[in-house]
Amino acid sequence: MAEEQKIYRGLDGVVVDTTAVSKVMPETNSLTYRGYAVQDLAAHCTFEEVAYLIYNGELPNKKELAAFRRAERARREIGADLLAVIKRYPKRAHPMDTIRTSVSFLGLREVAWGGETLEADKRRALDLLAKIPTMIATDYRVRKGLRRIAPRSDLSFSENFFHMCFGKVPPKEVVRAFDISLILYAEHSFNASTFTTRVVASTRSDIYGATTAGIASLKGPLHGGANEAVMHMLREIGTAKKARAWMEQALRNKRLVMGFGHRVYKTGDSRVPTMRKCLEDLSRWAGENRWLAIEDELQDYMLSEKNIHPNLDFPSGPAYYLMGFEIDLYTPIFVMARTTGWSAHYFEQNADNRLIRPLSAYGGVAQRPVVALASR
Repeated sequence: MAEEQKIYRGLDGVVVDTTAVSKVMPETNSLTYRGYAVQDLAAHCTFEEVAYLIYNGELPNKKELAAFRRAERARREIGADLLAVIKRYPKRAHPMDTIRTSVSFLGLREVAWGGETLEADKRRALDLLAKIPTMIATDYRVRKGLRRIAPRSDLSFSENFFHMCFGKVPPKEVVRAFDISLILYAEHSFNASTFTTRVVASTRSDIYGATTAGIASLKGPLHGGANEAVMHMLREIGTAKKARAWMEQALRNKRLVMGFGHRVYKTGDSRVPTMRKCLEDLSRWAGENRWLAIEDELQDYMLSEKNIHPNLDFPSGPAYYLMGFEIDLYTPIFVMARTTGWSAHYFEQNADNRLIRPLSAYGGVAQRPVVALASR
């Protein structure tokens, strides 16, 4: 009798490769990028500095950062051909579908195959980093029937996105909270979308195809789409007085409650305190404490009754809402940040590649003969 195979569903607990990009340190429960705790990066760095770190392995000095910023800002415009495509997207299409298509369109502009030089792929990665915010903001304005706002090269990465979406840059505390959210979302080891990206890279496909696949994976509500689901949940609850009863009923009905739990963190997501502080600051700035109050009730209940901690999506959803972004933009904003991590993993996979091709345990019908049609 054949020995029964052990199945690791969802690859839970399976180590498939090595990476030097990021790690959750068990002794501190801290997510680190290239060895730096993400909460320290959020406290002391801009998103541009962190993007440079993720791409290159070290934080930039002043000269390196200035050159990186110039290069990114020079690549922000998307061109008339892509603009014409975006204008033809169905107005009811989800922004995750439109940004996926826009990124794929970039791959049409050049012949790009995997396994090319690191320098060529870094140039393409920087192009993606610079153009993805422009594509998202352009699609947003077009869907709203508003005049498109071109990118500006005199604004920071985060300032420019607000400018392209709303035609103005908000106060510095709002921009800083947004910048911090991008830092926290930039990278997270072998999560679903990053693993998807690496699988595509392992076939020697190009960085545009790998990024497009990453976006498709991130769209799911069990991954990146959870930040949108959190805000829909908060709006459904409405007030803090209804929060506990809502949660009790949701759990009785075995409803999936978004924004709680994580496959990696066992004692709480190390990114949450930093984003929670941003949410508190934004609530004071906006003079709106309703979402914070609802979250307090939900978090207290889940910790006391289930010992389940919130994840990053829990505070980021209402934070983006207070910044003025529509809910269906939350996951595309996640894309803006995570393209840095995807690209770094793409570089890493190409540097020491082996085709990712797992096995499966067959559970279907045993081999059998085909019966001719006349005999059936």
